[in-house]
Amino acid sequence: MSAQPPKALRPRAARKGRPRARGRFGLTPYLFLAPAFVVYALFLLYPLGRSVQISLYDWDGLSLATFVGLENYVDVVADPKLREAFWHALVLIFFFAVLPLCIGLVLAAVLVRARVRGLAFFRTVVFLPQVIAMVVVAVAWRQIYAPDGLLNSALEAVGLGTLARGWLGDFTWALPAVGFIGTWVSTGLVTVLLMAGMARVPKDLYEAATLDGAGAVRTFFSISVPSVRAEIVVALTLTIIAALKTFDLVYVTTRGGPGTSTTVPSWAVFQRAFREGDVGSAAAVAVVLTALIFAINLAVNRIGERER
Repeated sequence: MSAQPPKALRPRAARKGRPRARGRFGLTPYLFLAPAFVVYALFLLYPLGRSVQISLYDWDGLSLATFVGLENYVDVVADPKLREAFWHALVLIFFFAVLPLCIGLVLAAVLVRARVRGLAFFRTVVFLPQVIAMVVVAVAWRQIYAPDGLLNSALEAVGLGTLARGWLGDFTWALPAVGFIGTWVSTGLVTVLLMAGMARVPKDLYEAATLDGAGAVRTFFSISVPSVRAEIVVALTLTIIAALKTFDLVYVTTRGGPGTSTTVPSWAVFQRAFREGDVGSAAAVAVVLTALIFAINLAVNRIGERER
């Protein structure tokens, strides 16, 4: 009679009748996650659900609400002023996200590869706009854009006084002027993120590319940019969210004017909820804006993952 092999060496087929043992930690990980999830649900999921609920009613915030179904959402699509506000938000994405990314890639590549003294100090200075409150930034730039402000004075000093104007009061230039403030704020964050990613690239890759005859431009697009795809996704995610939810910058600088040339969805929410007393419509705009932010950032992250 042959001896039985050790239990650990028996074929899996001989042990298939045994019930699978429970996980080593059981419910312990979920118990650790529960407090954070409760806080997340209480301060984010519940308010979002309430906003969706309110968006289905015609309500001024004081009297009894009247159920109107999807009428408020139809109004978001049909109202030309709201469509214009969402278009302005998409334009701001260029200034808050795309332009800072282009500038940040060049700055990061130059600063990482070049031997620059005081690099830590430069990083601090570039990142400084992220530390300053947006209201303070808006007040400062409002003074710069004033008819007698620094920008017009500089244009007159170099003989370009014909270009001087009231930038924030001009129907054509008000939105780009506000967007440029976003570029100034976002460039430092994007540059620091990309510098951190490029600093991890082995110098041997750049040396090998140089020996193969690759120039600075070819090295930039073949090594530097592909090496920071993850950082690019993070930078775009943060800056796109900042562009689409911009409110304080518009409130302090232009208050949506002149006319409706700088109206954005968050400003429309404020106007409808607190000035026009149409809380249901304001909630619908907020829900649509949330969905737009989620959809755009989901697309950015999907594309980023696909390119890795």
